[in-house]
Amino acid sequence: MCSCRASGGGLVQPGGSLRLSCGASGSIFSDNVMGWYRQAPGKQRELVATITSGGAPKYADSVKGRFTISRDNAKNTVYLQMDSLKPEDTADYYCKLIQAGGSYWGKGTLVTVSS
Repeated sequence: MCSCRASGGGLVQPGGSLRLSCGASGSIFSDNVMGWYRQAPGKQRELVATITSGGAPKYADSVKGRFTISRDNAKNTVYLQMDSLKPEDTADYYCKLIQAGGSYWGKGTLVTVSS
């Protein structure tokens, strides 16, 4: 059983930056994928970025060049550096841990991009 806890959301102006963090705890396998997803009001949850335990990232087209995902395997923590934020990035951001035997969602952290 695992759990994830995300933090770092908040209110930021367009063009600004935020850094999200998500720590996982419990029975975590060394081979896993951690990722970020987001859900805007009235829309479906969508992939933002994922990263394997080996460090291979994958991004949604909408965030390429603006967001950077990274992780610290020793801390079982994944980060999302978000730069050049746009109003359309406003959403609840969720982290997810995927490993053999199951996937685990953390509670969302709200990111609001507004002037």
